[in-house]
Amino acid sequence: MNGVPGWEGTGCWRLIAGAWFVCLPLGVAATEPVERPIDPVERLHWAFQPLSRPSVPHPPEGLAAAHPIDAFLQARLHAAGLRALPTADRATLLRRATFDLTGLPPTPEELDAFLGDATPDAWERVVDRLLASPAYGERWAQHWLDLARFAETDGFEHDLPRPQAWRYRDWVIAALNDDLPLDLFLQWQIAGDLLAPDDPRALIATGFLLCGPDMPDINNQDERRHVLLNELTAAVGEVYLGLQVGCAQCHDHKVDPISQLDFYRLRAFFEAGDIFQDHVIATPAERAADQQLRAQRGALAGPLEGELKRLEDTARQRLRDQNPDLPPTADNLRGVLTAEEQALQHTLKQQLARLPPVPDLPKGRVFREGSSRPAHWYARGDFRRPMAEVAPAFPRIADLPGLSPGDGGPAKLRSRRELAFWLTDPHHPLVPRVLVNRIWQFHFGHGLVRTPSDFGFNGGEPTHPELLDWLAAELPRRQWSLKALHRLIVTSAAYQRSARPAANVDEVWSQLVAADPENRLWGRREPLRLDGESLRDALLAVSGRLSDRQGGPGVRPPLPAELVSTLLKNQWTVSPNVEDHHRRSIYLFVRRNLRYPLFEAFDRPDTNHSCPQRSRSTVAPQALVLMNGELAADLAKALADRLQADHPAAPEVQIASAYRRCLGRFPTPSEKERAAVFVQQEGLASFCLALFNLNEFLYID
Repeated sequence: MNGVPGWEGTGCWRLIAGAWFVCLPLGVAATEPVERPIDPVERLHWAFQPLSRPSVPHPPEGLAAAHPIDAFLQARLHAAGLRALPTADRATLLRRATFDLTGLPPTPEELDAFLGDATPDAWERVVDRLLASPAYGERWAQHWLDLARFAETDGFEHDLPRPQAWRYRDWVIAALNDDLPLDLFLQWQIAGDLLAPDDPRALIATGFLLCGPDMPDINNQDERRHVLLNELTAAVGEVYLGLQVGCAQCHDHKVDPISQLDFYRLRAFFEAGDIFQDHVIATPAERAADQQLRAQRGALAGPLEGELKRLEDTARQRLRDQNPDLPPTADNLRGVLTAEEQALQHTLKQQLARLPPVPDLPKGRVFREGSSRPAHWYARGDFRRPMAEVAPAFPRIADLPGLSPGDGGPAKLRSRRELAFWLTDPHHPLVPRVLVNRIWQFHFGHGLVRTPSDFGFNGGEPTHPELLDWLAAELPRRQWSLKALHRLIVTSAAYQRSARPAANVDEVWSQLVAADPENRLWGRREPLRLDGESLRDALLAVSGRLSDRQGGPGVRPPLPAELVSTLLKNQWTVSPNVEDHHRRSIYLFVRRNLRYPLFEAFDRPDTNHSCPQRSRSTVAPQALVLMNGELAADLAKALADRLQADHPAAPEVQIASAYRRCLGRFPTPSEKERAAVFVQQEGLASFCLALFNLNEFLYID
């Protein structure tokens, strides 16, 4: 090449060398990559600092902050020369908290009870009531399922169903309703089979690792396993650590101090795991009882089956003796038996049929430790190019001194058990911060860090780092109780602030919006649009159609006719039980390649990936599905029928009741007057449909 002018300067030789390297035969080992040490400056990034518990600030002179959250926020507002908006009115607060904690609107009876309760702890008792409701777990489980990429099908071309996937969804709901400590909640999803092998709940929890898309029918199962392990490793990094570790599958992360070896060392924790599609999930006592029942049934069925076998053998022998050319069909065999033998055969079959069957033990889709396998890193992430072996290890940037658990044994023997304990160490620099930031985000619409799954260099910085650290340190002090964290947040003045200007605080509002348009100081609340699931559940609730049935396989309500005409056979088989069509949205079947139309219009996330924060778009299909959709029209008629049944021949009362059910308030005099004219001209069902389309119904102040 030295004889060719200009080659050295153009870099063409690098292109040829790179092409030659790519064309190396698969399996040829390249030189192990040199892992760049982490620069001490990189460790100064806020998210990698050791977790401490800051002192709660003293309120500025002349101001009071009885709540620690408010003390942190008030200090910043005071420093900026701003004041926060006052508390919202009681009706607004009840609607906000009820939707926030249960995903449902408050009933008129609940509204009356709260408005009429003058006791000092009225708000705290409302919060406790909502947290004790089964609807709480059904609401908050959806937040976690978004993160977990939960679906009931595999995705990809064939999108095959996963018959047992629903058990993971039900486990999440039950765990939240039971207030399972969050450290245990997180540990079981990483290593439940190792931490509590005899507890069915712990086995089901490992379904988190298997929630992502899969290709069970792919020709090369080695490729399938490689893709699956990479996917779940990336999900663990994103959901637990708030780091985009998946960006290091093929090369070192371009921005964060995460090497390709970091990725494959983290993946090595999962290398010995096996996928069980129909694994029996039962306690030892349940297994023993099952064996006993089967033995008892066998003792009764054995003699009957033996006598039936004797009669069949007799018939076969007679058939061979009498007419060897006849095939031994059921009719031919029965024909060679005597009348007495046929009667005996019939009696035996009846007796056998009357024996109660032994129900199968429940089965689930679990990730369970199997045989030991060597773990490798892969050149350019190619499953066909395994390189040197790697031992399980925690990502270096997140592994502060004193965090790593272990018994002094060889690193290659580390299991998911150690990973689970490391992730839930109370002093972990990332996991507690990531967790409380997510909870704050689900309550307020934004997190203290506005990139909830990216705490790395590409992510945002916390608006209130001291508050974030205080909450993160407070979580283990409150026994990792999520409900305790809810109470802490929801009882703060910050949570209860008004979201709208009022005559007496118009200047305060104007100053806040001008100085802090993105509300990073949390001086006001922001109206939040209902997601698709809460919207559908609210429509069902106010119309009186909502079913309270819980759990079980996902249900399939009817789809719009225009969509059904485009589907493949069996792509969406409508559930036969009509009551199932009115169950809460979390129980609707989740098909990766076919989103429920209402949910898709209102930004239901793609379940092929972890979703840390849903979009909140405002687009035409949302108005169309609420104005013209079959579901909205049907439920508007159901609400009208309910109002007429409750208040016959009383249009004014019907209108007032509709406002109370849909909007949580009475109509104003002008609203009553216009509504009466509208109902007289268009009918009560059309009026109910109009209420469904109001921003006041769709948004939570």
